[in-house]
Amino acid sequence: MASPEQPDTHRSNTGTAGASPGSGPLFEAEGVSVRFGGLVALDDASLSVAPHRVHGVIGPNGAGKTTLFNVCCGFVRPSSGRLTWRGSAIPELRPHRLAGMGIARTLQGVGLFPGLSVVDNVMVGADHRRRAGFLSALFALPRSDTDERRLRAIAMAALRELDADSYADRFPASLPYPVQKRVAMARALAAEPELLLLDEPASGLGYDEITELGALVRTLATRMSVVVVDHHMDLVMSICDRITVLDFGRVVATGTPEEVRDDPAVIDAYLGEDARSPERSRDD
Repeated sequence: MASPEQPDTHRSNTGTAGASPGSGPLFEAEGVSVRFGGLVALDDASLSVAPHRVHGVIGPNGAGKTTLFNVCCGFVRPSSGRLTWRGSAIPELRPHRLAGMGIARTLQGVGLFPGLSVVDNVMVGADHRRRAGFLSALFALPRSDTDERRLRAIAMAALRELDADSYADRFPASLPYPVQKRVAMARALAAEPELLLLDEPASGLGYDEITELGALVRTLATRMSVVVVDHHMDLVMSICDRITVLDFGRVVATGTPEEVRDDPAVIDAYLGEDARSPERSRDD
């Protein structure tokens, strides 16, 4: 990635055309509750993501962040509540339908396929944009070859955006972890999403790499909405337009970074983290 400024210089409330401050939410989770047996992982939690905004989700260990993220990805079905996309309710969100809807996600780790090259891994993210059918691919018809070249070009463009195109022909295991993280991000960008969900994107990165990540996320917000779940408070506070704070599965605060930073409920949640019992939740 190119050498950016410090991430806190990039936070802005300016979006692109069609994403005025008065626009309705792109994605909403309303009154979501999740129960695993007798454990309440989320309790009437809500999240509203506006177009072309960066929305952070934070909270102490066991707060329900991962569960909320997985609800938004369709990996966890809520016990109650509803999800909406562009104002329309989603009866049942399925992970395999995310890309077609315009939603892409990254994993806490990297989740790359070790047997595929870097460029082939990134092409997986663009697979829903394939035009040739199964028979065209099976019989290697010209249309399939054209499709393959087009998807490879999309993948290479995503890798170039993250300064990872020089690794295109390498295999993931041969790359340093920060580079693998960039490849995983490129795979998500190859889907050209309207909503990008980032799960712990700063984990395993050094200071300079986190700074570059912050600048990248702010740049991406000119094209899409971004939800960031991360423990790196400096990153979240510097790049997010709005932040939702969870504690014991409930939303205790939502607002700008400045508003949540000074919220007594947020301060109490973090100051009390050391006293929390690990048996109270299994979600991190």
